Amino acid sequence: MISFLGTGLLGANFTRALLKKGEQVQVWNRTTEKAKALEAHGAKAFEQARDAVKGAERIHLTLSDDRSVEEVLEKASPSFRTGAIIIDHTTTSAPGAAKRSAYWKEKGFIYLHAPVFMGPQNALEGSGTMMICGDQQVIRQLEPELSRMTGKLWNLGADPQKAASIKLLGNLFHITLMGSVTDLITLAGSLEIPHAEIESLLDLMNPIAIVRARLKKIAGNTFDQPSWELSMARKDARLMMEQAALSRKTLLAVPTIAQRMDLWLAKGYGHHDWTILSKDPNKD
Repeated sequence: MISFLGTGLLGANFTRALLKKGEQVQVWNRTTEKAKALEAHGAKAFEQARDAVKGAERIHLTLSDDRSVEEVLEKASPSFRTGAIIIDHTTTSAPGAAKRSAYWKEKGFIYLHAPVFMGPQNALEGSGTMMICGDQQVIRQLEPELSRMTGKLWNLGADPQKAASIKLLGNLFHITLMGSVTDLITLAGSLEIPHAEIESLLDLMNPIAIVRARLKKIAGNTFDQPSWELSMARKDARLMMEQAALSRKTLLAVPTIAQRMDLWLAKGYGHHDWTILSKDPNKD
């Protein structure tokens, strides 16, 4: 039997998918109505987390942060069955994941951090990516069952905080990418360029190849061999901001990047490659 603590959009669809596969699932959510709604799909809902985990071999969590995970686990722990395995899908801090792994090991339980790159529909369909790290013997035992919950189960090794670290990096990419997309839309609107042509531009540029090339340049530390000089990149940033201002619009990401460009320019790096922005100008 499986317990699911936290039945928001992601947890609810994980639960529904497990029920469709014939699993018995007991659920709890801070807002009881969300857990109760899953009874129509075959789950058994409880008002207290400690009741929802009784008899569960696996205890899954999809909560909000480190604090909520720790609070809920402490409240539920008196009812943990011997040998229960905790599988936490919550996006948390890396140190927090490591701390919980050690803490629950001392208590006689296995805690595995398994954050995901997937939305609610992926959870329902069993697609997307689930990362996991920690006790490799236990992970090998769980692999068949966890693989049924996702399109890809990515084992990141024994380091208990590795999955949390990779998850944060992935989410950082999403957040900063949204800043770029927002600026693209803003500037395109100022220039009266339709969205369809933005898509054509991205097809032409191949962003993944660009990212790989920039990472290689940064790793090589060859900023004195420019393919695009910092001074020219800063000039283009100025043109972008001026164009947006003509339509009384403000860019989201570019002004902050321009400020960092100015710090490097002030230090005399105008003829270096613009990827020097990846370095901290205050530590040069």
